[in-house]
Amino acid sequence: MLVRQHTYVDHDFSSEDLQGARFEHCHFYRCRFSRCDLTDAQFSHCRFSETGDNSGCQFDYAQLENVRFEHCHLAMSRFVGAQCNDIHLSHCNLQGADFDRCSFGNQLGIDTYVCSARIEHCNLRYANFEDVRLNQCHLSHNNWQGANLVAADMSGADLSSGQFSAEQWGSFTLRYANLADVDLTGLDPRKVDLEGVMIQAWQQPQLLASFGIVVS
Repeated sequence: MLVRQHTYVDHDFSSEDLQGARFEHCHFYRCRFSRCDLTDAQFSHCRFSETGDNSGCQFDYAQLENVRFEHCHLAMSRFVGAQCNDIHLSHCNLQGADFDRCSFGNQLGIDTYVCSARIEHCNLRYANFEDVRLNQCHLSHNNWQGANLVAADMSGADLSSGQFSAEQWGSFTLRYANLADVDLTGLDPRKVDLEGVMIQAWQQPQLLASFGIVVS
């Protein structure tokens, strides 16, 4: 199914089977996708909220495995409890989006959880990722400033060229992450576990500043 340049207002897609559907340049205003099966669906240049809206569309507990959102406006959208394994979000506005209890992977055992997601070149300001696992995911070139990352697991993730607020450091797991080209101002190695973290040479003075060391 391919849909182009269509506008949906107050439409309820809840529990529908939209596997493999493609939407291009469509508008979805106050729509509900709760528990909808969107496996392998694609959204390109679509809007899911109007300018000034306090809420976006609802994807609560939807199946979003291998879904692609490219150049989409998803500000204030809700993804609570959604299954997002292998999701691809690229060049999207996700400001204020809620990913509470969202799953980006599969649990293979009691202590084994494998994540797979690609979120790149997105505006994630003030989005909610509290206690969400994103380890080993591709998360480069995103703006995370003001996002709730408390207890989030980003170990081993590619966070290169991302933007963070100084107060966010220490609120989420960073071990073995790629922090190349990230402004590390405010990151104190004495308080944050940086085991295996990848940085570039120009970032070293920012970390050493926490120890009072000035690199000339």
